[in-house]
Amino acid sequence: MAKQKKSAPQARQEMTRLERLGLRFSSMINHPIAQAQRWVTIHRLDTDGDMEWEEVMCLLAETPELDLTFNDDDSVTVRWEPQSADDRDDQAVERGWEEGHVEEVALF
Repeated sequence: MAKQKKSAPQARQEMTRLERLGLRFSSMINHPIAQAQRWVTIHRLDTDGDMEWEEVMCLLAETPELDLTFNDDDSVTVRWEPQSADDRDDQAVERGWEEGHVEEVALF
């Protein structure tokens, strides 16, 4: 039996602050409670950089299905309306049709 050569472990890539913030927003928007109520309030943390926060806010503001309310405490409330399957073209909807059901998928 031939021994397999072990490859050197790859260097671990750290997430950027922007990626970390985007992941936090996505996680909060995709949370089952947020999906059920169709809104979520996201609070700005001390670790959220100005540039990253503004970039994510711009991305959200450019998404026509989202309504943003900027609160006095530096938080933002994101609201959205349910979309019909006809309005969406993502793979999750296609899979849902194949399986006989459609689950709500977050916009961000």
